[in-house]
Amino acid sequence: MSPERIQGGCVAVPSISHSSSFSKCNHSHSSPSDDSTCGTPVWRGKGLTCVCFKGKGSHARVCINLTPLQASSLLFSIIDIVMEERLKRLRHRTKVQFDASRPEHQEALRALWYATYPDQELQSLVSDQWKQMGWQGKDPSTDFRGAGFISLENLLFFAKTFSTSFQSLLTKQEGKRAIWEYPFAVAGVNITFDHANA
Repeated sequence: MSPERIQGGCVAVPSISHSSSFSKCNHSHSSPSDDSTCGTPVWRGKGLTCVCFKGKGSHARVCINLTPLQASSLLFSIIDIVMEERLKRLRHRTKVQFDASRPEHQEALRALWYATYPDQELQSLVSDQWKQMGWQGKDPSTDFRGAGFISLENLLFFAKTFSTSFQSLLTKQEGKRAIWEYPFAVAGVNITFDHANA
């Protein structure tokens, strides 16, 4: 079952197998010509009360009432489908490798530098300066192999959106530094890789 849309208290799906556990909708405002809604839905808490679908091999749209248990089960199925699709897109994005010849990748790397060190001029995209951010060498592009370009995007998002936390972790301002020393930027790449491959 793959959902087309959720509207009001109903969800429309392209097809569903017949089941005797569902009862047909009896909404007073249902219209046979209306294939996007199933009448005037009634909400039970935060759940759905009905589902509309087209039977296999049929052009007619049928609406059925749902019990609270069926509605909960359907919502969890939809959430599973959506989350699985998002995870597939994330895994696909990890396959986009950082490419130092692409201008947008170069600009993202520069943006990370200036989000991290706004008052310090970057000498070059290949420079010993990168080591102070926690890259393994002077060319950060070699550290993106595992998670690709998305890991740079994640670091940049973190640096811009949560700059105080980013700076605190980068400079290791809390705790005993010798106990939890790690290469910050590479750790960020690894977090992206681990989450994408979980």
